[in-house]
Amino acid sequence: MNPTLNLNTQGTTQNISPLTTKQAFMSVQLFEIIRKYIYENSGIYFQDNKKYFLESRLQRRMNYLGLKTFEEYFDMLKIGNSNIAERKYFFEAITINETFFFRNQPQLDALASQIMPEIISSKLATGKNKIRIWSSASSSGEEAYSTAMIFQDLIKPRYPNIELEVAGTDINNAVVDTANNGIYRDYSVRNTPPYYLKKYFRPNGGAYEVLPDIKKMASFKVMNLYDDVSMRGMFNFDVVFCANVLIYFDQASKTKVVSHLYNSLNKGGYLFIGYSETLHGISKAFKLISYPNTVGYKKE
Repeated sequence: MNPTLNLNTQGTTQNISPLTTKQAFMSVQLFEIIRKYIYENSGIYFQDNKKYFLESRLQRRMNYLGLKTFEEYFDMLKIGNSNIAERKYFFEAITINETFFFRNQPQLDALASQIMPEIISSKLATGKNKIRIWSSASSSGEEAYSTAMIFQDLIKPRYPNIELEVAGTDINNAVVDTANNGIYRDYSVRNTPPYYLKKYFRPNGGAYEVLPDIKKMASFKVMNLYDDVSMRGMFNFDVVFCANVLIYFDQASKTKVVSHLYNSLNKGGYLFIGYSETLHGISKAFKLISYPNTVGYKKE
């Protein structure tokens, strides 16, 4: 789940039409009700200054459905508390995903140069040969595939018997579909080193498709980090990435999600979060480890 407020046009245009009708107005009372609904179902907290953003995003969905008021839309959304299909589109509308390949290069450098060799040494000592990494807010998959490319290029030649499994999850169905397809436009690959672009992608109708050898290392599914039941199925990971998610939670939600991530890690595993995020005041269960231009959190 990587809910940033920058528009990504991949994957959602079929569900949201341009603004073609008069802008509806959301009352303060309804904003409070919808904000509570979002919080209870995802842990994401919309500050007061996000009312206009919520209005504009939901207005587009309402236009597509032919609805005139936010009250109509919310009534439809919560009918019997079982409108699963519309709930999917609702969270697609309010969680916009911004990412690209090799976005957090210092984290990838630390992963390849220090963390993976350390984990591999521990694995080999116990007769194991698989590293498991979780991109927990994977958006459209660029982070997960970047990790797989780094492994294939820098780790696999040194440790040919070691395998990598990358799990990617996000609350947004549309971006998960993009990740599973593995096809990207120029914007997504704009920071990709030419060497990697040539080695691990192939042309696909004016776009770039991740090669099968990389794609097979990663799998993606829709999941809510705030959901206790879903999170119990995520365990035995050596590294977890959870960048630019905690900034959208309040203190209670942050504590809950970080506790889930801690439980998902193996002993000695590592957690990476976003550059503007910190675990200070959230969890004392991790040891802070410094690397060049970044930090990681180790489960001891």
